[in-house]
Amino acid sequence: MTVHIHPDIQSFLEYLKYEKRYSVHTLISYQTDLTGFYEYLHQQFGKILLKEIEHNYVRSWIADLKGKEMTSKSINRKISSLKSFFKYHLRNGVIDTSPMIKVISPKISKRLPVFVREDDTKKMVDALNQSTEDWNSLNARMLITIFYATGMRLSELINLRDKQIDFSRSHIKVLGKGNKERIIPVGKQVLEMINDYQQLKKKDFERTDDVLLVTERGKKLYPKYAYLLVNKVLGEAISLDKKSPHVLRHTFATHLMNNGADLNAVKELLGHSSLASTQVYTHNTIEKLKDIHKKAHPKA
Repeated sequence: MTVHIHPDIQSFLEYLKYEKRYSVHTLISYQTDLTGFYEYLHQQFGKILLKEIEHNYVRSWIADLKGKEMTSKSINRKISSLKSFFKYHLRNGVIDTSPMIKVISPKISKRLPVFVREDDTKKMVDALNQSTEDWNSLNARMLITIFYATGMRLSELINLRDKQIDFSRSHIKVLGKGNKERIIPVGKQVLEMINDYQQLKKKDFERTDDVLLVTERGKKLYPKYAYLLVNKVLGEAISLDKKSPHVLRHTFATHLMNNGADLNAVKELLGHSSLASTQVYTHNTIEKLKDIHKKAHPKA
């Protein structure tokens, strides 16, 4: 069954797909947000042209979402989708002004990233070393180690290809959001582990489509497979509120910051487009400094 998408939305999605080269997952998010907005407009106000949409309509929709107890974070994502949508049509001359200039995003209470404490990383490594040598265990070791060593996103790692590993230069070339490339340095031990994995992969499977990590059937890893493996290891090794691959990305960044890494360097390694996204990790550094001061300073 073909899903009908409003022409205003369709042209914007095509722009995101073919010019911005956004992922399928991101396109679906935009489509869901914008379709929900248009459906609300139709139900509440009837047929409205794009150029007739005013800020009051957007505010009404936001109030409706709040009434349904949607979180501020989710509402802000939808507002962000609308801002990009109207900006696109403003640039193309379809509208003269964006209704979003009078729309204020709800405040979000800052939640600190969950991460593995440095003294708990040994427990995580010990849990990996005690595992058997089947493909599930090998993949768990690869996932945990590479996530922690590089700070990659889940999508970046499961899509990583053999050719992106540069053994001679000791780095990995990562293709991130918006098809932006970045280089992440990796140590000798990680490279040796990757090389051993590649050799075993060649031995056990005739074809793996050049992806680095594969299942026990030689097929590309899928997100849930990777998530469950990481969740299992973290759950067995340490006590955390969250046990997802993203926790290891947070751990990578936090440990770098706590050991004196430059904020801009961490931003580049994570592939953040804005420094504001990286600054959340400075809180953990400040907390560590306070702890050191309290323990070491005579007047603390």
